[in-house]
Amino acid sequence: MSTDKTLTPRLVKKLWLALIVLIVVIGASYIFITGYFDNKHSEATIQKINASLANHLIEEKFQDSSPFLADGSVNKALFGDLMHDMMAVNRSIEVYLTDKSGHILYSVVLDHSADSDVKSVSTAPIKEFIATKGEKYILGDNPRNPDERKIFSAAPYNIEGKEGYIYIILAGQELQQVSDTLIGRYYSNLGIGASLLAILFAGIVGFISIWFLTKNLRLMTGTVRRFQEGDLEARIENPKNSDIEVFANTFNEMADTIVGNLDKMKSVDQLRRELIANVSHDLRTPLAILKGYIETMQMKKDSLTDLEKQEYLQITYDNADKLSKLINQLFEYSKLEAEQITPVKEPFSITELSHDLIAKFNVLAQQKEIDLHLNNAQENCMVFADIGLVERALQNLLENALKYTPPKGEVVLSIKQNNDQVEINIRDTGTGIPLSEQPFIFDRYKQVDSSIKKQGHGLGLAIVKKIMDLHDTTITVLSKPKEGSSFIFKLPAYHV
Repeated sequence: MSTDKTLTPRLVKKLWLALIVLIVVIGASYIFITGYFDNKHSEATIQKINASLANHLIEEKFQDSSPFLADGSVNKALFGDLMHDMMAVNRSIEVYLTDKSGHILYSVVLDHSADSDVKSVSTAPIKEFIATKGEKYILGDNPRNPDERKIFSAAPYNIEGKEGYIYIILAGQELQQVSDTLIGRYYSNLGIGASLLAILFAGIVGFISIWFLTKNLRLMTGTVRRFQEGDLEARIENPKNSDIEVFANTFNEMADTIVGNLDKMKSVDQLRRELIANVSHDLRTPLAILKGYIETMQMKKDSLTDLEKQEYLQITYDNADKLSKLINQLFEYSKLEAEQITPVKEPFSITELSHDLIAKFNVLAQQKEIDLHLNNAQENCMVFADIGLVERALQNLLENALKYTPPKGEVVLSIKQNNDQVEINIRDTGTGIPLSEQPFIFDRYKQVDSSIKKQGHGLGLAIVKKIMDLHDTTITVLSKPKEGSSFIFKLPAYHV
């Protein structure tokens, strides 16, 4: 298995270490948990087997001999023989004689000198043990070590008016010492075996895990390298079936974004070249006219009449004005395309703005003998938009309509409010737009015919389209050749 191509050595080491630590922790936990419950099971077994030991001791030893002497003291000789007999069978047993409240009256294993503390055990476990007849696993106090709890057997006695309990510790101090030694060896042996098995198991699991993990990574790495080498169609197939679905989906989305950006850049670059070529043509024409007439005036300044000079100056002025407008449009469109203009929306009267524009363009319309008027204008019809940008869009549309409308024609600006929107319609009776060109009229100098370079509609309509985009609305055109055109867009109405 080769991992250097998909995973770094550092990551492989971390994976191995994590697996080994995990398995060792699980193994150690298993050892200690198993040892703990094995010990409890062993204690419960010993207690259940010896549950009746205290009863047998009372029945067999206290029938012929009393645990108390005539003066009421404990029969120590009896308990000495009793412990001797018990230890001959099981050296771990410790026998205690207690009163009814749990105070220890005597035991061979305790110091009963005058200055020794009086030992006692809790009677609650003893009473529970007697009530369940030793069927339940119960731990009681260890008189020799109050911090420990031990398995025991217990039985009540009532002899010569004295009541109490025979309390037998089944796993005494000697058994505890032996048990600790054996358990230590058990843990040591089991730990060594478990460690070896853990290392072996970690190796097997690690090998298989890394192989399966790198299977998906190898697929992703190969796909990424293909994409890097120029295969822009390379994608990770069926990402939902991958173990690392989020990375597969992320790569596919990233690749789609990159390809989309590349296509957009190519499109923008192509449009930029077309724009430069067409704008250069439009700039060259008025510049050539300006240069030509200025040279003519310089060469024939003495022979030109005043009328001819005035005519040449007017032509020069018109072309300079045309050049200035074209440059201004170019700067304006560049700002819109670069998103350097942010609309400042506010409520304003579209009716008043339309009246002002009609008055402004009426002089030009009269010169061309075109009927320019406002139609269906509601008083104080309010919209919520950028007044400067909307004014610029209407100017471009009116200029375009007047440009392509012949004398005796008509240009109508209509305003109609419909619920929450206001529809603005600029209709003319001009030459119209061929159906094949209508999808491209808002493009920058779009060349409709690839074999013949045609100047499109300049930047005026392209600027209008950008302004509509900034207002999250659209502009549509309805046109038939020789029947005129209608440009329609909508703005949100503002209710006072």
